[in-house]
Amino acid sequence: MSITQQYVLDAYRARQHGEPAVPAPGAHDWQVVRELRDQRQFRAVLAGRPARGRLRRALARRLRRRPTR
Repeated sequence: MSITQQYVLDAYRARQHGEPAVPAPGAHDWQVVRELRDQRQFRAVLAGRPARGRLRRALARRLRRRPTR
């Protein structure tokens, strides 16, 4: 059975039981990739290595915007 056939079958069963529809195959692939990268960066920080990438840039932006008093 292909992924598409399994998706159609699951969607049909969900509709029959009044449950929410299942997500289409591949709908969350990029989100999973980002979460895996963030987890790898988090483990690097725990191991004492510097964080790199999206999380580090977000923290830097946040710290730059802080108003000084």
